[in-house]
Amino acid sequence: MRLVLTGSGASRGMALGRARLEHPSRYLVDERPLPEDEIDAEIERLKRAIEIAREELSLLREKLHGTMAREVAEFIDAHSLMLADRELTSGIFDLIRRGRYRASAALKMQRDRLVAVFEAMDDPYLRSRKEDVEHVIARVQAGLQRESSTEERKLASRVGEILVSDTVAPSELVPLAELGVLGVVLSSGSRVSHGAILARSLHLPMIVAAHDALGAIRDDDLILIDGESGVVIVHPASTDLARYRNWQRESLQRSKQLALLADRDTRTRDGVAIALHANAESTADIAQARASGAAGIGLYRTEFLFLQRRELPDEEEQYQVYREVVLGMGGLPVTIRTLDLGADKADSSGLVLDDEENPALGVRGVRLSLRHPQLMRTQLRAILRASAYGPVRVLVPMICAAEEMLEMRRLLRECARDLRTEGYEIPDNVELGAMIEVPAAAIALPNMIRELDFIAIGTNDLVQYTLAVDRNNDHLANLYDPLHPAVLKLLAQTIATAHRAGKRVSLCGEMAGDRRHTALLLALGLTDFSMHPGVLLEVRETIGAIDREQLRKHAAALLRAPTRERIERALTRMHAAGATVAITATESTS
Repeated sequence: MRLVLTGSGASRGMALGRARLEHPSRYLVDERPLPEDEIDAEIERLKRAIEIAREELSLLREKLHGTMAREVAEFIDAHSLMLADRELTSGIFDLIRRGRYRASAALKMQRDRLVAVFEAMDDPYLRSRKEDVEHVIARVQAGLQRESSTEERKLASRVGEILVSDTVAPSELVPLAELGVLGVVLSSGSRVSHGAILARSLHLPMIVAAHDALGAIRDDDLILIDGESGVVIVHPASTDLARYRNWQRESLQRSKQLALLADRDTRTRDGVAIALHANAESTADIAQARASGAAGIGLYRTEFLFLQRRELPDEEEQYQVYREVVLGMGGLPVTIRTLDLGADKADSSGLVLDDEENPALGVRGVRLSLRHPQLMRTQLRAILRASAYGPVRVLVPMICAAEEMLEMRRLLRECARDLRTEGYEIPDNVELGAMIEVPAAAIALPNMIRELDFIAIGTNDLVQYTLAVDRNNDHLANLYDPLHPAVLKLLAQTIATAHRAGKRVSLCGEMAGDRRHTALLLALGLTDFSMHPGVLLEVRETIGAIDREQLRKHAAALLRAPTRERIERALTRMHAAGATVAITATESTS
């Protein structure tokens, strides 16, 4: 029976596939006593599920290559070792044989026991390994519960899989995409979470906050998802399938049209040159940035090098990766952001940090780097060595005060001096910039801008910190508003301050790649955007239809608007004046 579920669209695109329930917050646990004559069959059923989990991990390991293999190999190997652990499996078999538990209930009991053991450990790194236990048990539970729909088997057998889960770690998305997963449906999450950002980078349709998904969808159900509208259709009807086929045709045609813009300059309708840079974190992103005609890399995230591994990457490994990025851009500028981790992510890296009650406001970004200067020196040395192969800028996250930038500049100079002494050729000047993502930095910018060579605005966190709204909390999604009057004022002030000081200012948050906000940002004076390369051509097309001079006339009225309703009215008037194709006020929000 056709069923429509709603969530929030986090990554655009449509996908048709078989539902694959993975790591849900709850599984159907059969707690009925197991009759004695069913014990052997139940054990065989569990063995098959464990074997399925092993095969999946083995296949995943084989599919990985290059940088991604280095990133997640240890994570996969650890799970494989757990599945081969006799203590884990024999304990489950004993619960079935002696306790007369069914397989799903035995798995749950074994998971709870092991998780309790890990939670009691003093070492924060070992304590964090409880997540591995939960993931492994969940993978076996999924193998137990996988059932095929007889009605749709013929069609479902010809399509791939769509992950349906409670949450998914960003580090899991890459291998899932490489294995051919077509899309993701999550019962929780936010469209500005790190996982959602990565899904957009992978062109993986994603729907978050689909609260009823785990209860309404079963393994192997045929589902159709629309990452634009946030709709999930279970057992789609013929009309739904026809709409999907139309979308496929239109998407192909649209891609061909946009491809024609790849070699063109980015200019507004009234001739103002705009720089479109790309955000990147993989070699695939670099290739797409070049193919889309990006002006350079405006934000290269380095966190992936540190995640899901037991040892920190050394200088040589980091250098090789950064050099590959610089060479890949063929002489175009590359902005490399220093490590942007906190206690909420460090446990999945080689770093061991104390737990924090509120890691979003804790030791993260530049604070972490300055507390671990040797860690920072290693990364800066690797970046400086890579800068010999093309123009490189260093971007520092989570800056709040000028003192932090002064200390970072001192470290950068020391590293450059040491490298020259060791015989390395280092450019005379590598620019050092700050990421403006904390309100204090935006407000204090006039007093510290002399310490900066350039500025990058990170709107994802700036909105979060300005509004005191956790961007990963789907219950607060309606309050996470980049068009809040306070956010707009901080954006306008930051851009104006940079321009007065003659410093380059770019915006590399999600707003930059959302063409519904393009006219607004141009009106505020922005001329340098950085976004995922997959949306760069769309933004270039949008800019070409806009008269910037007309938009700028409406900026003051926009910033005076005291409420969201007034802002929407001002946006409507602004779009009508400055764009050849009007964008409604509703479309201009997110």
